[in-house]
Amino acid sequence: MARFITLLTDFGPAQIYIGIMKGVIGSLNAQATIVDLSHAVEPQNVLEGAFLLHTAYEFFAPDTVHVAIVDPAVGSERRAVALKTPFGIFVGPDNGVLSYVVDRVAEAAPGGVELAIQERTLRPEAEAVVLTQPRFWRHPVSHTFHGRDIFSPVAAHLSLGVPLNLFGEPTRILRAYVLPKPRSIPSGVEGHILHIDRFGNLISNLAPEDLPEGQPVVTVSGVEVRGFVRYYAEADDLMALIGASGYLEVAVRNGSAEARLGTRRGDTVQVRAG
Repeated sequence: MARFITLLTDFGPAQIYIGIMKGVIGSLNAQATIVDLSHAVEPQNVLEGAFLLHTAYEFFAPDTVHVAIVDPAVGSERRAVALKTPFGIFVGPDNGVLSYVVDRVAEAAPGGVELAIQERTLRPEAEAVVLTQPRFWRHPVSHTFHGRDIFSPVAAHLSLGVPLNLFGEPTRILRAYVLPKPRSIPSGVEGHILHIDRFGNLISNLAPEDLPEGQPVVTVSGVEVRGFVRYYAEADDLMALIGASGYLEVAVRNGSAEARLGTRRGDTVQVRAG
């Protein structure tokens, strides 16, 4: 029996939808511990939800059920899926919100345009099903609230130990975005800003192992930041550091790097040896 069920949505913390989902889960498994990862994902921003899930799931036990719902096409022909991996069980729409998870357990991407959706083939250590068994759903099923009527009851039954194969048709193919990867540039590396948090910190896809040796010079939105600090209070103003997500971020002490620099998600960030 899974101890934890996590919830990540774009529903907004002030809405009743989250409480309703918890009620559905609790009615089926009163012993489950439900953890809110975030309900402040930008509305319909599937990639932001995917990134936030990516930075969170590793801190939970591998039998945790993670429900990720950023679902602009709810009610359409898009598939609802469950994916079991060595590091967690994931439930959500097959629309790219599980991209980072899929990228970790799928065959190498065949290539393609960054941030375009493509089909990925799972490796043997992962298994997935399309959620086609209505006996595990809540009825009647709303066309606009699958979080309540499909994903929540499925997560609850999974947390009770119901085998994955009973929830629907097996599939070896899931949809995932072609994620931007760091690329080499003269004397350094270039990445992208993947997330901007509520403090205006600019979080990239550059991990410590991607960075050149020596004192780095970080360039974002045409502004250079020299050297790294260890924590926010160590700088007086604009700074670069490896944040809690494990990635390079650019921040402003007691301020917003987003507002200061005008940077947007998807903008490039370069790091060169100083």
